[in-house]
Amino acid sequence: MQPRRVSFHTLGCKLNFSETSTLAREFERGGFVRVAPTAEADICVINSCSVTEHADKKCRNLIRRLHRCNPQAIIAVTGCYAQLKPQEIAAIEGVDIVLGNNDKGDLYKRVVELSGKGRAQIYSCDTDSLTRFFAAFSSGDRTRAFLKVQDGCDYCCSYCTIHYARGSSRNLPIADLVGEARAIAAAGQREIVLTGVNMGDFGRTTGERFIDLLRALDTVEGIDRCRISSIEPNLLTDEIIAFCAASPRFQHHFHIPLQSGSDRILHLMRRRYTTERFADRIAAVRRLMPDAFIGIDVIVGFPGETDADFRTTYEFLERLEPAFLHIFPFSERPGTPAVDLPDKVQASVATRRVAELEELCARLHGAFCARAVGTEDTVLFESTMRGGMMFGYTGNYRRVKAPYDRRRINTICRVRLGGMDESHDLTGEILD
Repeated sequence: MQPRRVSFHTLGCKLNFSETSTLAREFERGGFVRVAPTAEADICVINSCSVTEHADKKCRNLIRRLHRCNPQAIIAVTGCYAQLKPQEIAAIEGVDIVLGNNDKGDLYKRVVELSGKGRAQIYSCDTDSLTRFFAAFSSGDRTRAFLKVQDGCDYCCSYCTIHYARGSSRNLPIADLVGEARAIAAAGQREIVLTGVNMGDFGRTTGERFIDLLRALDTVEGIDRCRISSIEPNLLTDEIIAFCAASPRFQHHFHIPLQSGSDRILHLMRRRYTTERFADRIAAVRRLMPDAFIGIDVIVGFPGETDADFRTTYEFLERLEPAFLHIFPFSERPGTPAVDLPDKVQASVATRRVAELEELCARLHGAFCARAVGTEDTVLFESTMRGGMMFGYTGNYRRVKAPYDRRRINTICRVRLGGMDESHDLTGEILD
């Protein structure tokens, strides 16, 4: 009998990516054959996102496309959209299983129990049930693994549904996460990226601290690099900054959400810091790590954001000079306090503001990469080959390309950085 084929489709964040990879390993252990997302499959698993209306729409379109291409395939949908709108998903033709985030780890069991296609079954989508922790790490990339260390969020920002989709902040004990990191090292991956919903809030369920987790992971043999994928500015302490500056493993790379450079808008968003505090955290990083990569999240078009507010945000970011901006137009999410705020911003205005910040981002990222021309650094090269070149990243996340050499894949090489192309990639001359 031919093994059943299963395809996986991940929408949204790296946290979802780590969870999908873990689900895939369970199906493979159960005798399923994992096939490409575009291939014909007997089971199609979608790990959904619901951070914006566009993410919801993308999931609905994906379901319809999969059903059209694989009309007899079982379609199972999990993730944040499934948690928030299970009935909406169940009503789409072709869906067989809708499973909330709390019992995501039971997806394999639900699929194998299913006798065939029929009316969609909804499981575990009650918000009050979001108490379990689904341990996860990615394993599809030869070089880098995403390790889930925390889930949920207690912050309840006025525009965000994550608290409803993921529940309260929770985590595994540090000892368990160190075990996961050792498994990653044993599989040959050299770099770990820590992921979570609100990672700096780590320890709510175990009484431990995020800095204690960092120190424990810093001792795992076989892992050469660690990165913190995102941390709230009010949780980025001097202790964490000093540790990362001194650690040989934790890279000088920080992703810090700002959302607005206007204190008035930050208050409406129910964020837990001011622009003064945010700027102080950036300065604290740069005092110890002058050439750190700093990426910043920004939302434009939030209700009440005037031209003056946007200009304040633009000028604030211009002064901070981050290495990269992740820019999002505001997306109204049902059930959040932002829905009831007055003075909505027209979509065309938000689009124009996004374009302005994208232009600023290109300028800032180009300047950050150009500063490294002529210097030496270390690069962890990845397996992808494009145009005869291989690509990798420095510790502070400058992307480097060099002629493809299979022996260099998944190794850290000393390179001399040369010219920069239009994509801000630097050429690398391997020195060792």
